[in-house]
Formats: sequence, structure tokens, C-alpha cells
Amino acid sequence: MRRLRTERGMSLRELARIAFYGKSYLHELETEAKQPTQQAARRIDDALGAGGELAALATAGIRRREMIARAGMAVALPQTILDYGRWIGSEVPQQISDRTARLRRLDDYLGGADTYKMYSAELDSTVNLIQQGSYAGSTGQALLSVCAEQAQMAGWAAFDAGRYGDAERLYRTSLTAARDADDLPLAGNAMAFLAYQDLTLGQPATQTITAACETADPTATPGVRALLHMRRAWIHAVNKQPDDAERHLDIGVTCLAEQDERPDPDWVYWVDQQEAEIMTGRCWTVLRRPLRAIPVLESVLSRYDDTHARDKALYLSWLADAFLDANEVEQCCATAEKAVRLSAGVASVRPRQRIEELLARLDPHGALPCVAELRESVIAQLARQRTPASSADTPRSQPQSE
Repeated sequence: MRRLRTERGMSLRELARIAFYGKSYLHELETEAKQPTQQAARRIDDALGAGGELAALATAGIRRREMIARAGMAVALPQTILDYGRWIGSEVPQQISDRTARLRRLDDYLGGADTYKMYSAELDSTVNLIQQGSYAGSTGQALLSVCAEQAQMAGWAAFDAGRYGDAERLYRTSLTAARDADDLPLAGNAMAFLAYQDLTLGQPATQTITAACETADPTATPGVRALLHMRRAWIHAVNKQPDDAERHLDIGVTCLAEQDERPDPDWVYWVDQQEAEIMTGRCWTVLRRPLRAIPVLESVLSRYDDTHARDKALYLSWLADAFLDANEVEQCCATAEKAVRLSAGVASVRPRQRIEELLARLDPHGALPCVAELRESVIAQLARQRTPASSADTPRSQPQSE
């Protein structure tokens, strides 16, 4: 709103006159002291000639806030089961698992800063149930598997929010619980999360991701093996190992085509052919092979829903990188601008990290108008979104964002 108003040489007083709102109210909207209603967003959009952009952003923000509120109200912690006695029946782990699956879907639409406390509360509640309850051995084993899943969810949310210390602690909690439950696929996934954590913090990750695949493979379903091999491909790509990256991408795609009577666990519900295409495009981008990356990413992103704003913004940033490697600076900037708009208000540090990395790469082209416009747009947005991380969670080196 501020950017559009400034570009049009319009004062707050003048905008107030045209949009029929008080100047102080408009100032509160620009400084995010208040959130706009849909009616206010439409009227300000019309007054600034924004072509529906402001109205769309406001609608997305309202839906996000409503989703958080609904999720928070829906939480009935597993520890309430103890209100009816300490004996935990065999049906309880599945009930908690079903709740965990529903909460997991929030990650499609919300960032880790929105979901971290909610996921952590679920985990704490299940741990309390395990510690305070009485149950048969098979029920205890099932509860440990659910606990491992919840620790991975909370760890991922912490990672997405930039809480790297919390993420590592939760991933290791998950690994211990999965091993105790004798759930090898889930243990392998915990190790894969740890490998990603190491990669992000500039630490060696190849040995850990290799161990993750070897740990899970004996009993893993095709979807789990596809996920782990695609993650392994990404780590090889970041390490500039194109042959290994391509080999594990091919293994992942082959796994997705396998027929297996066993259902995949819910924690790989999002692993499909579209995800394989995205990972393929990202790998070729980081390997600086834009002619292979661009067609794949353009195709899959044309089918990717804008409601998954965080993930689409991230994937657009990789496409922008590929355009820059192809010396298509204007196309790079146009794509990055889409990522900036999508990531507005997303409670995740990763889009910000990716955009900042892309801006650094654009430094040699700083004299071009498209680069200057992108930089101005990004700086304005980042100034509103930036939140300092605690010293305990500060990366030990520059992150290579997922």
C-alpha cells in the first residue's frame, strides 16, 4: 500500500479523501498496527488503481488468521484422556495419529512461526500421556511412533521459523522415539531432517542422509523411499555432485511408480509426481544447469496453487535463480517479484533467506531498472517482516535455504 501510494505521489491525506477513510486509520494499515477488512482493502485498492493486488493480499491474510484461530480453538490436547483414568486403550494411538494428520495439513498454508507452539503443545501432551498413563506394550509402542511423528512436525516448524537449536533438539527426540518404537522408516526420516539441518547450517550432511536411506529401506513403503532419495539428491546437488544427484532423483521417481499393497504413512502424504518435478528443477538450478531447470520449474509452477504461498514463493525463487544463470535478468526479476508478493505475511524465514541470497547475486546487475525496482520492493517488505533470531538459534554460517 505504501509503495503504491508513494509511486503515485499521493499523500495519506489525499488517499483518505479518495478512499473515504481517516488518515490515522490508513497510517495504522501501512504500519501494520491494524489489519484491513476486505471492504477497506477493496476501496483502497480502487483508490490506488492496484488492479486487485491489495484486495487479494488482504483476503489471504484474513484467511490465514482465521485458519490459525480455528486450529487453536480445535485443539483438545491428548492429555485430557488422563482425566478419565490412567489406563490408555489400544484405540488411543490411532485417535492421536488422526489428530496429528489433521494438524499436519496446516503446514500447507501456514509458516512455522504460526504452527510451532501448537505442534510443540501436542508433542508435550503425548509425552505426558506416555509418562503418566498405563497401557499394554503394543499400545506403548504405537504411542512412541506418534510421539516421533509429532516431534518431527514440531522440529520442522521450528526449522521453518529459524529456531535451529529447537529444531535439532526435536529431531533428535524424534529419532530416539522412533528407534524405541522400532519404526525404522520414521527413524530414517528423522535422520533425513537432521541432514537437512546440517546442510542449512553449512555442515557435512552426506553421511547422515546416506544412513537415513539405509536405515529406512528394509521396511519402507515406496513413498517413504521416494522422499528420502529425493532429499539425498538435493544434498548431492548442493555439494556439486551431479551424477549422484541425478541417480537419486531417478530412484525417487522410480519409487513413486512402484505398486505396493501397504499404504504410505501419512507423513509422506505430500510426496507425489509434482514434488518430484519440483525437486528435479531445484537440483538442476543449484547445479547451474538452467536449460534443464527452467522448463521443469515453469511447467510445475503453472499448476501450483497460490494458496501454498510459502512453498510457491520458495520454488519461484529457484526459478528466478535459473533465469539469472541463463542471463535473463529481466525474467529473473519478474519471477522474484512474484515470490516477494506471495511471501508477504508468511510466517517463515526461508523465503526471506532465499530472496536475500538472490539479491546478492543480482549485485553485478544493480544498474538495471528491474533490479533497482526489485531491490526497493524487497527492502520495503523485509523491513516489515524481519524478526531477529535469538543467539541460541543463530546459524553457525550462512544458510543454504531449502
